[in-house]
Amino acid sequence: MAAVAHCRTAGGTLMHTESAPMLQMALELGLTEEEYGRACQLLGREPNATELGMFAVMWSEHCSYKNSLLLLRTLPRTGARVLTGNENAGLVELGDGYAIAFKIESHNHPSAVEPYQGAATGVGGILRDIFATGARPIAVLNSLRFGDLRHPRVRYLVREVVRGIGDYGNAFGVPTVGGEVYFMPCYTDNPLVNALAVGIVRTDRIVPAVARGVGNSVMLVGSRTGRDGIHGASLLASRTFGEDGTEMRPTVQVGDPFAEKLLWEALQEMIHAGVIAGMQDMGAAGICCSTAEMSARGRVGMRIDLDAVPLRFPDMSAYEILLSESQERMLVIVPRGMEPQAEAICRKWGVLISRIGEITDEAVLRYYRHGELVAELPPWTLVAGEGAPVYERQAQQPAYIEQLRAIVPEELPEPLAPEEAFWKLLGAPNIASKRWVYEQYDHQVQTNTVLLPGSADAAVLRLKELPGRGIALSVDGNSRYVYLNPYRGAMIAVAEAARNVACVGAEPVAVTNCLNFGDPYDPEIFWQFREAVYGMGDACRALGLPVTGGNVSFYNESPTAAIYPTPVIGMLGFLEDVTCAVGMGVRQEGDLLLLVGPQRAELGGSEYLWVVHGMVAGDAPTLELAEERALQRFLLEAARRRWIHSAHDCAEGGLAICLAEKAIASRGELGLDIALPWEPTAAVLFGEAQSRVVVSCAPEQLPELQALCRDLGLPCAEIGRVVARRFTIAGVLETSVAQLRQHYEEALPRALEQVARLG
Repeated sequence: MAAVAHCRTAGGTLMHTESAPMLQMALELGLTEEEYGRACQLLGREPNATELGMFAVMWSEHCSYKNSLLLLRTLPRTGARVLTGNENAGLVELGDGYAIAFKIESHNHPSAVEPYQGAATGVGGILRDIFATGARPIAVLNSLRFGDLRHPRVRYLVREVVRGIGDYGNAFGVPTVGGEVYFMPCYTDNPLVNALAVGIVRTDRIVPAVARGVGNSVMLVGSRTGRDGIHGASLLASRTFGEDGTEMRPTVQVGDPFAEKLLWEALQEMIHAGVIAGMQDMGAAGICCSTAEMSARGRVGMRIDLDAVPLRFPDMSAYEILLSESQERMLVIVPRGMEPQAEAICRKWGVLISRIGEITDEAVLRYYRHGELVAELPPWTLVAGEGAPVYERQAQQPAYIEQLRAIVPEELPEPLAPEEAFWKLLGAPNIASKRWVYEQYDHQVQTNTVLLPGSADAAVLRLKELPGRGIALSVDGNSRYVYLNPYRGAMIAVAEAARNVACVGAEPVAVTNCLNFGDPYDPEIFWQFREAVYGMGDACRALGLPVTGGNVSFYNESPTAAIYPTPVIGMLGFLEDVTCAVGMGVRQEGDLLLLVGPQRAELGGSEYLWVVHGMVAGDAPTLELAEERALQRFLLEAARRRWIHSAHDCAEGGLAICLAEKAIASRGELGLDIALPWEPTAAVLFGEAQSRVVVSCAPEQLPELQALCRDLGLPCAEIGRVVARRFTIAGVLETSVAQLRQHYEEALPRALEQVARLG
């Protein structure tokens, strides 16, 4: 391309440029040479430096989904309950004039650089996605992955991430009601911090993320714009971490939950007053992204005066103002003439509001600074699925897959006696109680929490707007399964998330997902990603679950290795009668214990194999989706008829750990007396065969439950009885529930303290 002395547009001279320096700048910002050429082609000229920065962030992996969009389009998106027309979060119809908004997002790279602020702003960002729909946030969950706890920095990351999540959620006033925490060496340098939020909204007050109405005002509501976060989530989430990751700390955003609470209050009052026609959170890429995406959806343009943006630093350039990711800001469309009402409401709440522009009928974005046109481009050129590039990367099955599948874990010698293996598993970080984590969260603010963390397979919330009704939420994903078999492992993640929701008596209705993977330009990584998306899609179709949205996080790796492929599934369920909610702990002495579902001897990818043998090998457990559907129907029917007193799925640690957790979660000092009808081998005790639950019931309910299992074609084995205080598995161990609980609850704090001493 020939050198250009300057670029002229209808609006005047933009900036002097030279081709070679601009191409070099594009490469430094993360664009490829081909993408730079594409930007020039779309504009019919070279972009100037400000426009180039806009292309770089909007075409980054985080904003454009350029390496994942083709595969994401294969997921099932429609369903009878799914509401369309909003891009901030998924919306699922409850009925009676209400809907649930829910979404999961990652904040992995910022949390690795600055764990406290990275985790805190991850919560803040996902909350804004929820209330940008008009919804009232009612809960937060999280899915966390860390490395080996013997590493001093891992302990630091755990402490700061948990503190950041707790501080932000607690100060905002939303309960953190559930989640999961796992530890594996592959996450030592690259932790995963995935946050899910949920809210409730009247369907007649849903706010679209669309710009409409020529002449309507474009207004910025919330905090002042600073330099924090420039190229933050957008660029950090689009590159591989090197050893100099600490040098990126200034790009991580800084959150203020109290400012966000005031922002939410002001926006809610504005919605109720009818002065908001459209709204979008200013997350990644800030003003650039929100103005471009809202305009593109509405097929309109905007004239934006950057001088009207409230700034922390008056000398900020147009480039910095457009790309800043300062937190607690929202872009709103206010109908012409209603600006005084919007301003009065914001004054009442002490929230800044500024008219920064207006909607135009020409589908072009024009940005001005100090009276000069600094950027001019059609909005569609920037956004995902339109002007942004889309790729299908090369995929190749990794060699390790066949090597590890060739190992038959069930044929390995058992180095530990079953009792010794049991105690080692019960105290392993992945299984041990996460009380140390969730005690730092306020999980009862708003007084809607029905089942407390650690007491059930999923969180259950009552809905004050719809008395008697409730929702259930879970997050799940076993990365070892996905590492060994990405297709089946992702299917299992969907099935287990739905199973956990069904265990509490809720009908699974919709999915949101957070897909955490390594470098998509690596054919082996992209093969993992492709297979996982296909597996997730097939499981969702088989179980009748639409995917309402989510997030892809690539480049999760250190200089030495990528993380295990980690798709995390957020599951939403509905309860027509919240009083039917079922916990995991046994409740009544004399109750019977039933194992419902197939008994298979499978140790591949299990916690037992990792803790006892120090290996991840074999194949992911078998999953038959017809069995899974039948099991979930059993759980829903048994809960609705109040035939069961408790339910818990067999997951990490297998049947033996499932039984121990049921005793630990019991009311008072109830225990279990178990007599298994199979030889208590490692595979029977600790295998992680899928589609299994242990339920407790009164003896008089046994015939009904057995008949229900027969009707559904499900195996049902009576394996024991609820007793007082003792926990016994015949031929394996006998102990007290008090000892179980102490070992289970002290293990994680003890491991963290050990690391503290080493550090």
